[in-house]
Amino acid sequence: MKIIEVTDRNSLIEQLLKVWESSVKATHLFLSVSEIEDIKKYVPQALNEIPKLIIVENENQVPVGFMGIVEQHLEMLFISHEERGKGIGKELLKYGIDKYSVNDLAVNEQNPLAKGFYEYMGFEVYKRTECDEQGNPYPLLYMRLA
Repeated sequence: MKIIEVTDRNSLIEQLLKVWESSVKATHLFLSVSEIEDIKKYVPQALNEIPKLIIVENENQVPVGFMGIVEQHLEMLFISHEERGKGIGKELLKYGIDKYSVNDLAVNEQNPLAKGFYEYMGFEVYKRTECDEQGNPYPLLYMRLA
């Protein structure tokens, strides 16, 4: 496992889109197939615009996870479904906390595994909204490092 800060994103977008889709299909069970397809259209733009993009490669130099950071906010963290449970997310988040002072994030309330993971990593819920940031009926939990 190798953590890399990405500078050239163009060659990685398709691979990271596969990681994103694998992760979302495994964890975002509250989304329909068509909702995932709709959201997927915006992922390349988000990956290109995020100020800090950090990926994890496996031994074959294939991306298996990534996170995006805006200032001290964890904007996104996705691990390929096949690689979940191997400590990759933990290492990635620790890297973000240590190197970029990540101290807050938002997570879908309907993704209890992610919420539990962030709690395990020391984050606590401080706010809840009824809708996500696009106004969809998916409650968000805002968490900060305790």
